Amino acid sequence: MNTQKVAVVTGASQGIGAALVTAYRKLGYAVVANSRSITPSDDPMVLAVAGDIADPAVGARVVEQALARFGRIDTLVNNAGVFIAKPFTEYTEADYELVTGINLRGFFEVTRRAVAAMLDQGGGHIVNISTSLTDHARSDVPAALAALTKGGLNAVTRSLAIEYATRGIRVNAVSPGVIRTPMHAPETHEFLAALHPLGRLGEIDEVVDAILYLEHAAFVTGEILNVDGGQSAGH
Repeated sequence: MNTQKVAVVTGASQGIGAALVTAYRKLGYAVVANSRSITPSDDPMVLAVAGDIADPAVGARVVEQALARFGRIDTLVNNAGVFIAKPFTEYTEADYELVTGINLRGFFEVTRRAVAAMLDQGGGHIVNISTSLTDHARSDVPAALAALTKGGLNAVTRSLAIEYATRGIRVNAVSPGVIRTPMHAPETHEFLAALHPLGRLGEIDEVVDAILYLEHAAFVTGEILNVDGGQSAGH
């Protein structure tokens, strides 16, 4: 039986996702890395699967190629996500399709197939990346579509954790504040830093460390781990 552990990471071409590919390789995992713009890796233990996770066929392809190459899926990190901050009435149908397509449909398609594979092999771990804005709404960052979609991920994290608790599959989430990634232009950093009680942006490795904690925390499931500079506690 194949004992090589395998992690699937979506949104893997930059930021937190790219750092997760490196982190899981350091743990000895093979990694299946997905994003729209991902390029093939020189590392034979990293399989790049290009495609927009909002396309239902892509989630299927990611899991099929993971199983074809490595034979199993031990961890899925649903890191792909899109964030659009606008007053609620200014959101367009295109905004809705984009945000729900990646944040919800992308999650749904890849996760249900990964869970099926995990059930066949007797267990696994899913980590969903949320946002502190779901529980800590701010008047200066109107983000109803983030709340709608990432709030759904928080709820389904708990739901799946309980549904599969007796079958060896743990499901957790990490809920970051604003992290210093390519998503945020440097000129916005001062404003964004001030949104956190700690007064700074989070760093990519701080989110990665939280995910790796959950990876090893065999008695933790259904947890939404805040990595948000204190936002969830108050302001």
